[in-house]
Amino acid sequence: MSIQSDPVIIIGGGLAGLFCALKLAPRPVTVLAAAPIGRGASSAWAQAGIAAAVSEGDTMEKHVADTVAAGDGIVDEGIARLMASEAAARVHDLLEYGVPFDRDLEGRLQVSREAAHSESRIVRVRGDMAGRAIMQALVKTVDDTPSIRVMEGYVVEDITTEKGAVTGVIARTEAGRGSRVTLSARTVVIATGGIGHLYAVTTNPSEARGEGIGMAARAGARMADMEFVQFHPTALNVDKDPAPLATEALRGHGATLINRAGERFMLKIDSDAELAPRDVVARGIYAEVMSGRGAWLDCTKAVGATFAEEFPTVYKYCRNAGIDPVVEPIPVVPAAHYFMGGILTDQDGRTSIDGLWACGECTSTGAHGANRLASNSLLEAVVFSARIAARIGRGDGKYTGDWSKGSVDRDDLQAEADTAAMTTLRKTMSASFGVIRERKGMLEGLKTILQLEKANRDAAFRNVLATAKLVAICALRREESRGGHFRTDFPKKRPEWQHRTFLTLADAETTVDEMMELA
Repeated sequence: MSIQSDPVIIIGGGLAGLFCALKLAPRPVTVLAAAPIGRGASSAWAQAGIAAAVSEGDTMEKHVADTVAAGDGIVDEGIARLMASEAAARVHDLLEYGVPFDRDLEGRLQVSREAAHSESRIVRVRGDMAGRAIMQALVKTVDDTPSIRVMEGYVVEDITTEKGAVTGVIARTEAGRGSRVTLSARTVVIATGGIGHLYAVTTNPSEARGEGIGMAARAGARMADMEFVQFHPTALNVDKDPAPLATEALRGHGATLINRAGERFMLKIDSDAELAPRDVVARGIYAEVMSGRGAWLDCTKAVGATFAEEFPTVYKYCRNAGIDPVVEPIPVVPAAHYFMGGILTDQDGRTSIDGLWACGECTSTGAHGANRLASNSLLEAVVFSARIAARIGRGDGKYTGDWSKGSVDRDDLQAEADTAAMTTLRKTMSASFGVIRERKGMLEGLKTILQLEKANRDAAFRNVLATAKLVAICALRREESRGGHFRTDFPKKRPEWQHRTFLTLADAETTVDEMMELA
């Protein structure tokens, strides 16, 4: 095992990690990325854009109110206000990094509306290409920044600590198939993304397996709101992994949801119909699919002939699957999409471990509560990664060399196919901790997770299983339905549960023992 000493280490090459690295410039930073930067990031798949109150008539207070309403009673309003207040500044940062956000004829930022937003406030790129355009611009800027060293193909397996403080990380090269390397650092930022790939149907890339969250939990960090998983209502039901996404903006545009009989089933479920909060729409579609009636997104009237121009990404996905969305409805199914839970952080991205910071989807800041408002995810990533950089500081400026010269580019690396154990875990999470949950099914799921844990000998998968176990325990503990967490045995909200949940892995282990005794 070789040992190297580095300045600030950022784990993750997605939006949060790269934005934080750029904001720390000219301080030397080493970015450790399992895949080539940008490629293994959920941010690159994001279609809609970034929520920001930048249009005439919109206000920060309206954005906060919509965020709080979507979060179903447990949003940290102070955090939501802070996030919304810094939205415009972070959008302008992205413009400076070269992101080509859409503008109107007068040069103002063009915005669109999405579900559960009271105003048009989604800043977009060519309709549905925001994530890809943002990541392309950031990757180029990172490549041109001498203070950022990018080590591609490095899978971090452990965070090392001493007396409650971070001392570094242990990573494995060759996308987890090579030798182990220890890198020393007193400052480590986790920006490893979400947990979508823990589920059988997801819009997330295979790297989004919750490894960073599990790694932080194993190091002793506190977690929050681990039961809350958001399922995007309208992934294309075309047997692809990851499942292509039919952006929320299509429904904002007037597209309707129909079943096999042509019935608009959401009209009976919610007064906002297709524009109801995501969890409501996801359950509506899930019920139709499970009943055999199926679900389709009909864009033929609302978008029609302009589909390819207005939504090029979705159009391409549809055509690749043999569907012409101009004249025929798109088959859809709910898919694991975003994780509201994660590593507990404060307003500056600090975790409960000294020297360990976190930003992006791997965190639980309190901004999303039980259910994320559409397009607040990219916003949260840039706001809190910038706040981490401001708190850590840009250094004393004494280092004047080209730190980027030590970078390792590995465009040739490909993610490995799921192991049999990973496939079992994904099926288990979808069946037991998916769109609809109940105690008996969740206990069965937890038993499977424990069996996988007992048989496991792989360091990276150990982190994945730790995250799955935390989701399971929190879902079992919360005996109500709220936001992204819906239980058929406790279908209503309960006032005594109107609060966030916090725990450590040690707490979870104690609960596991108690639950297994009662099972």
